Amino acid sequence: MNEKKGTVFIIDDDSSIRRSLSLFLLSNDYNVETYSSSEEYLERESFDGTGCLLLDINLGGKSGLQLQTELLTIESDMPIIFITGHGNVRMSVETLKKGALNFLEKPFKDEELLDAISEAFEVSQNNRREKGDILRAQSMINSLTPRETEILKYLVTGMLNKQIAFELKIAEHTVKLHRHCICKKLGVKSVPEIMRIADKSGILAKPKPKPKPKPKPKP
Repeated sequence: MNEKKGTVFIIDDDSSIRRSLSLFLLSNDYNVETYSSSEEYLERESFDGTGCLLLDINLGGKSGLQLQTELLTIESDMPIIFITGHGNVRMSVETLKKGALNFLEKPFKDEELLDAISEAFEVSQNNRREKGDILRAQSMINSLTPRETEILKYLVTGMLNKQIAFELKIAEHTVKLHRHCICKKLGVKSVPEIMRIADKSGILAKPKPKPKPKPKPKP
């Protein structure tokens, strides 16, 4: 399999379209998988390589728009290029608002399709790098002891060692020792570096704001 260019997943219920697009992309050294429906694609095991969806909007069964919504629900970051023979401005705006990368109306030019796929693969590669960074950060944070994690959460707020010691009712020297271990495990030397890793790992994710209570009706 050609790993250099990644995989294009063609989802179209027209077999002639699937065949022509597949042959064209294969001739341009892309890996290609074809599916006749959203349901068929969803049965596939998850894909973690570089790729994109070439997705027809007007599918039998679950439409392309419905598939896009479902992929958002499961937090898929696979870039989507919509293709359609019956597009309109409202439809294209809707897909792009939901995160689709491009919207091509049939018949489209070969160069137009290749440019869209090239852009989608660049996005896919960036997503993979971001995922890798997050997993590495989470792995490093998970290597910390519960006490080190507790101290890290104070460190990233800008608190000094003596302030942390006061809050935790421990000796300042103990905080310094834990801080040294944290830096060693994370491979950093400064609090800003610790903050970047902590933020990337999600440990500093802000809690969702609680909904405001509805005002009680006046008697």
